[in-house]
Amino acid sequence: MESLSSTAYVILGMVCEEPRSGYEIKAKVDGTTRFFWAASYGQIYPELKRLAEQGLVIGSDAPTGGRRRTVYEITADGEEELKAWLRRPPETYEMREEGLLKLFFAGVLEPAEAVEILRSMRAHRLAANAALRQMRPPAEAECADRGDPYPLTVLEGGLEFTEWFADWCERAERRILAGAKAGGRRAGAKAAKA
Repeated sequence: MESLSSTAYVILGMVCEEPRSGYEIKAKVDGTTRFFWAASYGQIYPELKRLAEQGLVIGSDAPTGGRRRTVYEITADGEEELKAWLRRPPETYEMREEGLLKLFFAGVLEPAEAVEILRSMRAHRLAANAALRQMRPPAEAECADRGDPYPLTVLEGGLEFTEWFADWCERAERRILAGAKAGGRRAGAKAAKA
């Protein structure tokens, strides 16, 4: 069997819960895992085709309102593959945060400009936290209905992480501005060039 991508496992997880169309998978991703693992239509539809070719999902026609629609359901082999993947330790520990990348190189800016990066990251995390808070009541109800505590556990982790990250941004801003007042790195670099 051809090795599967992370997106393929996202799809298997989504259709293991219940049969879904590609559109429904994308909607579910956008309302859940996108906060830590996104998937685009351009990834989902080719992966659905590969998964069907490998016998891990099966598609059936389920038109709605005259529109063509295929709903995918996990097969027994697909469920076994999902379980095998879940049992393996994670292989990817990656955090992509453009703000951190920009902050890493912000030594070329004045401290007052550099902290704008932190302010932007903080605002983004606070907005994400607010979105996650709105997701909590329906997630609690869904987890209770299904007897599955894990999506709610991940949501709680997201809430705590976004709160921590926003607080960290605020603390880092204070440190940078305090360092600038004390003649920090940027001021020292200017003096060396003069």
